[in-house]
Order: sequence, then C-alpha cells, then structure tokens
Amino acid sequence: MQSRITRRSLLASALVVGTMVLAGALAGPAGAADKITVGSKNYTESIVITHMLADLLEAKGLEVERKIGLGGTSVIHEAIVNGDIDIYPEYTGTALLVILKHAVVNDPTEAYNIVKQGYAEQFKLTWLDPIGFNDTYALAMRRADAEKLGIKTMSDLAAHASELTLGSTQEFLVRPDALPGIMSTYKMAFSGTRGMDPGLVYQAIASGNVDVISVFTTDGRIKANDLVTLADDKMFFPPYYLTPVVRSDTLAAHPEIAEALNSLSGKIDEATMISINSSIDQDKRPAEEVAKEFLQKAGLIP
Repeated sequence: MQSRITRRSLLASALVVGTMVLAGALAGPAGAADKITVGSKNYTESIVITHMLADLLEAKGLEVERKIGLGGTSVIHEAIVNGDIDIYPEYTGTALLVILKHAVVNDPTEAYNIVKQGYAEQFKLTWLDPIGFNDTYALAMRRADAEKLGIKTMSDLAAHASELTLGSTQEFLVRPDALPGIMSTYKMAFSGTRGMDPGLVYQAIASGNVDVISVFTTDGRIKANDLVTLADDKMFFPPYYLTPVVRSDTLAAHPEIAEALNSLSGKIDEATMISINSSIDQDKRPAEEVAKEFLQKAGLIP
C-alpha cells in the first residue's frame, strides 16, 4: 500500500512539474507576455511621453499596463533590464554618459548610434527612432539677477558661482553629465547646493531660496517664471534626444510595437514639447489627457 501511495505521489509530482514546464514554454521569454508594460521617470516630460507610447500601443490592440513615476535613471533602467517593464523613453545623452559611461559625444547621430549598439549588446534592449526634440540640461537664473550680474553664459556664471546657491534634483548633483562635470569643465564652485524633488526646483528659485537651478530646455516653467537659460559656451552638455527603448524579446514577440511607436518620430520638436509640458505644469491639465489630445490632433490615434 505504501509503495502504491509513493508511486502515486511521484506520478502526481511528475505531472505537476511537467505542467509547469509546459506552461513556462508556452509563456515564452520575459517581456513576451500579451500585456505590455510601459514605464516613466518621475517628471512631467517623461510621464506625458510615456502616456503617448501607451496610447499608440493600445490603438494597435495591445493590452498595456502603465507604471508612471518609477524614479530616476538608475531605477527605471534596472526595471527594464529585469523585465519589470518592457518600454520606457530615454535620452541619448543620459544613456551615453550615465549608463554606458561613455565620453561626451556632441554629434546627435553618432551619440544615437553608440547607445543603440551598446544597449543591444549589453542589455538586449532596442532603441527605436528618436521622437525628434533635444531636451538638454541647462542652468537658469532669475532674469533680473542675470542682467544685474551680466551673466549670459556658463563661463560668466563661473565668476560669480561662489556667491550663489544652486538648486537641482538629487540626481543632477551626482551625475557625470551634470554638476560634477560642470564644476570640472567650467572651474565652477557654488557657495552651496540644495538637492530636492523635481517639482520643488522652480518653487525654490521663485521664493529666493536658491539663485541658480538646473532645468531641461523644453520645460515650459522657464518662461512662466521669467528665467533665462545660460549658454553652454564650452558645449559641455551632450545631445539629449528622447527615444523609446524596448526589451528586444518583447519586440520579437510583438513586432508591431516598432511601427506603432516609430509613428511618433519627427512629430514633436522643442517648441511643441515646451507647449505640451506647459499645458501640464502651468495649466494643470492631466498628463494622460494632454497626451491623448496631441496624438488625436496629429492623426496618430482615433
């Protein structure tokens, strides 16, 4: 009797294991499931573009999950490499310097080709076509202060930085393509730095708590707060062209993703992106609403 029970248990176990193996084989590789997960970083531009990517995929009949505001570059990069998300938008300059640890490349096409090849080889990630706008870093000041001190360029700023306080995201304070590189290139040292949440940077300069802030050049709040961006006269900042990045196994399982997302390429220039960002940050409209409205007006979704 005991031996019969043992044999029956072994048979049952074998059936369970076999079923699990078969299920795994049918499920395919990570990222190949029917549901496509798109993710964003934790600021307006990344969020609204991610909603656009999700809308374009849904218009193709794909089931999409949105993970909005996951965090900074290291967090979202780890998420896509681990298979927690399938797609997110990344900047060429960020990928080049922060992820690949490559030297600065100022030519946009060369930078794109380097990150496209590097991501494919190292992470099995595919870069699709760039969306079209360059949203590079810049430093900005209150217009009245810049005019009073005669500051128009970052070299001008270097002569006064020891009397001024910089406000920025925590990420900007440590990234090689941000403050550490600026300090080295321009021989610049601020009297103090204050790291904060992206949403608080503009409040800090408006209230006078800081004198200089880090900005993205397509941010509508620059004009709304009457700030001036300082010319990067030594061409420190590399090009930052936002581009959809996709897990290669997800793309192999759903090749229609490339057609859907590449339809956005060339549709958004810097002026358009400033207007989109301003609709969310200044007019307080929901990012998902702004994203859908833009795609509909562009004729990309019904």
